[in-house]
Amino acid sequence: MQRPADWTRGNDLQLLENGEEFFPAVFEAIEGAQHEVLIETFILFEDKVGLALHEVLLRAAKRGVRIDVTVDGFGSPSLSTQFVEPLIEAGVRLHVFDPAPKISRRLKLFRRLHRKIVVVDGQVGFIGGINYSADHLADFGPEAKQDYAVRARGPIVEQLRLEAQRTVASAVGQRWPHQPLPALAPKACPPQGEAQARLVTRDNHKHRDDIERQYRLALQAAKHEVIIANAYFFPGYRLLKSLQRAAQRGVRVHLILQGQPDIAAATWAARMVYDRLIEAGVRIHEYCDRPMHGKVALVDDDWATIGSSNLDPLSLSLNLEANLVIRDTAFNASLRDKLMRLIQESCVHVRMEHTVARRWWWRLGVGALVYHVVRHFPQWMAQLPDHRPKVLPMAETSVVASAPADETAKAWSWRRLSPSRLMPRGASQ
Repeated sequence: MQRPADWTRGNDLQLLENGEEFFPAVFEAIEGAQHEVLIETFILFEDKVGLALHEVLLRAAKRGVRIDVTVDGFGSPSLSTQFVEPLIEAGVRLHVFDPAPKISRRLKLFRRLHRKIVVVDGQVGFIGGINYSADHLADFGPEAKQDYAVRARGPIVEQLRLEAQRTVASAVGQRWPHQPLPALAPKACPPQGEAQARLVTRDNHKHRDDIERQYRLALQAAKHEVIIANAYFFPGYRLLKSLQRAAQRGVRVHLILQGQPDIAAATWAARMVYDRLIEAGVRIHEYCDRPMHGKVALVDDDWATIGSSNLDPLSLSLNLEANLVIRDTAFNASLRDKLMRLIQESCVHVRMEHTVARRWWWRLGVGALVYHVVRHFPQWMAQLPDHRPKVLPMAETSVVASAPADETAKAWSWRRLSPSRLMPRGASQ
């Protein structure tokens, strides 16, 4: 368990829902940047959102703002030279986390930079589950994603900046020794509000299960209510047991999961554990308006978390993730209002008769097999070979796709229509 001193007080935290609230807030902060912009993201596409980010970054760089953007080499598989070169010429430093993933003995495919962090001038920060792609906007259509993020002001921004700078320091140390990074000591950030917060990360070294542990501790302390909305739900045995035990002692436990999946296999996996949870008293709701992409939870009146971590083996055992854990009654009330609206207006309540547990093939042993896979899968994944991921300049990687201008224009148009098709099959966002 992390020490109480890891909590920071005096923060102002604003919940942002979907791209309609998130993108304008981020772009406005970058437009006002004077010194530094740090961005980490899993996905950056050349659709209308990526191009809008491109424009605000160019303007900031031309004002002399120091900008570092890090994308994942698997989540952002290709960007055109027309996209990359103007940024580099303006002074933006573009980095790629573990580019050109291949299924190899190191299994780079599975240890991804899945975090979504923005820090501007060390004074305002953003964290959540929203990528830079048009499928986070309602006008994308039925496949537009439902998701959340937080805008933070106050001392917690220091933690966000320090974490983002560590990634940049890795790139600078490997590839740009002649361009020293500013000191990693966080900038002073005065109190802005009343919320307590802490940044919790997951990596493959010292913080392998920190995010899952925060969930389990909160479930163990729950007295009245738990609401979890998560895109990809296939948790390990200990987290499943914590959910069951909370419901069995009378806590109202609500799960909001995908009913209209963007990756069908993910929903199939989640449904493998429905019967055990429903038997314990957990109430499962499948969100059916569009794909659920959120990674949020609340417990009782003053505990919440929001970030990039799904509750599946990729997020809990392999990827680099970052969540903000929050203690604030006003933030909890805002999040609860939004989640209860989903339950009441856009979800189907899953009952026992709807689950696969009633099917004959399940009773012949599939259920037992899947349950034990769930129980042990995170431990198995943790035994995969570690590797020291590389963070490279984007221009030196296969992420930059050289193409004639007319071909690039066609690619931009295609991506605007369907950026989700660029997502590698089976990848968790």
